[in-house]
Amino acid sequence: MSDAVQPTAAEVRAAAEAVKTALDRHLAAVERRSGEDDPAVYEAFNQLAAAAEAYDELLYDRYDEVTPFEIPGTEDALPPYTGPEEPNALSVLIRRDYAVVEPQRLLAQAQRVEAADYDEGADGDGSGTVHGALGILFGEFEADEIASRHKEFGLEEGDSTLWVTAADDQTDPGEWLEAPFEGVDPQRVVCRFDVSTVFDDDLDDELDDADEESATESDDDLEDELDTDLDEDEDDLEPLDADR
Repeated sequence: MSDAVQPTAAEVRAAAEAVKTALDRHLAAVERRSGEDDPAVYEAFNQLAAAAEAYDELLYDRYDEVTPFEIPGTEDALPPYTGPEEPNALSVLIRRDYAVVEPQRLLAQAQRVEAADYDEGADGDGSGTVHGALGILFGEFEADEIASRHKEFGLEEGDSTLWVTAADDQTDPGEWLEAPFEGVDPQRVVCRFDVSTVFDDDLDDELDDADEESATESDDDLEDELDTDLDEDEDDLEPLDADR
């Protein structure tokens, strides 16, 4: 960044003071919280996150330094739950992302399905393109089955999210299907589960280190157990009768 657009030292200092103020406000809100989902705490959290992010950006622009804190995105945070305490109905919203990594495998699987349907009188001309193959496979298999067998279809898993939302009453048959994802109220989300390859990479690194330590310990334990078992077996053996 050029010197003409760099923040001044005073601006960085002011941003740091704003973070301190936001910290005090957040702590005060937490100390006065009225319940688990106190909106005052939620608001103070967002203000602290915004102040910390602004400071982090100015610090980097001015001094090429960063803070040791990971600032959560406020747009991803769910607001406090305000739905019914005892929901009479619920909706489960699921999104799964895939990458088409083996188009030929995808086409071959679709052609097999199409061939079977063609024998039963269906038109057999939809599996020649990736777009058509996807339509055939997702029309033939349930989404959960594709999720468990995605490699067979030439797909690679990406991020996914599942939202469970509360409702007062169940919708009339067919009504929800016209616009299934419109009008979702974040304040009625009972719980949310996110799966991301970013998280998986971090977890894989931790698991690899743990597996190496565990493998070494397991090998040592196994050798000890084998030695112990052999010793016990030798004690249990009866001496051979020399006259036999």
